[in-house]
Amino acid sequence: MRHNRHQAFTLVELLVVIAIIGILIALLLPAVQAAREAARRCSCVNNLSQMILAVQNYNMTHGVYPPGTIDKEGPIANEAQGYHHNWISQILPYMEEENVFRHIDFSVGVYDESNAKVRRVPIQLLLCPSNPFGRKADEIAATTYAGCNGPAETPIDKDNQGVFFLNSAVAYKNVSDGSAHTIFIGEKGGEEKGTLGWMSGTRATLRNAGTLINAEAAWRNRGMPVPEEEPEPDKFHVGGFGSYHPGGANFAFGDGSVQFLSETIEPETFGLLANRADGELILSQY
Repeated sequence: MRHNRHQAFTLVELLVVIAIIGILIALLLPAVQAAREAARRCSCVNNLSQMILAVQNYNMTHGVYPPGTIDKEGPIANEAQGYHHNWISQILPYMEEENVFRHIDFSVGVYDESNAKVRRVPIQLLLCPSNPFGRKADEIAATTYAGCNGPAETPIDKDNQGVFFLNSAVAYKNVSDGSAHTIFIGEKGGEEKGTLGWMSGTRATLRNAGTLINAEAAWRNRGMPVPEEEPEPDKFHVGGFGSYHPGGANFAFGDGSVQFLSETIEPETFGLLANRADGELILSQY
C-alpha cells in the first residue's frame, strides 16, 4: 500500500515567506499611512470650511466679523486674567453649537468659576483629526485653529492689521485687499502646556504671520540651519501658525475657500495674506 507523504515547509522556506511578508508590509505601510493622513487632512479642510462659513453668517447677521477678543484695554497677555471672550464663542450658534453658547456666562470673564464647566467642553469641529494629543475629561478643552491677528509678531491689541484683534469690528468693506486674498483662520500646531482653551481670546485662539509656518521644518526645507533656541517667550508673545500635516498647514480665506499653504511660502507673501488692507500686490504664487 502506498502512503502519500505531505511535505512540510522547511525552516528556510518558512523564513523566506516571513521575509517576503515583511517586505510587503514595509512597502504597503507608508501608502496606508499616507491614505489615512489624506483623509485626516480632508476632514481638517471640512472643519475650516464650516468655521469660515460660521464667520460669514455672523457677518451677515451683525454687519461685522466677530471680535478677536474682548477686554477693556490691551495688550492682551497669555494669562487667565481679564474678560477675554473671543471670536469662537461668538460663532458657536452658527456652528450648530447653540447649547454650548447658551451655557456661556457673558456677564463675567472667561475664567470666572461660572464658566469653568463650559471651558471643559470639547468641540470636535475645533480639533484637527491629525492632532496626536488626547485630553482628560477635567482638562480645559483646546482648539487647533486660530484667527489671524495680523502679519507681524506683535502683542494682541487694537488693530493688528488682521481680521481678529482686540475689540475688533471689521466689516466686509474693511477687507479692502479682497476676502479671497486674506487669511481669516489657520491651523496652529504644538501642544500648549497649560493652554487657556478655545474660549480664551489670547494666543490660544489668535495667531499671526510673523513666524514661518511649521517654523523649524520650514527652516530645514529652505536648507537653512534652525535658529538657536530662543528664551521662553514672554506673556505677550502671540506666535505663528503650524499644523500636524507634513509640508504646511490649512488656512481659511474670507471668501470661504480653504487652501493648503506650504511651509516654504515666501515670508513676505505670507505677511501680505495676513494683512486685510495693505494695498500691496501679491507677486508670487501661494
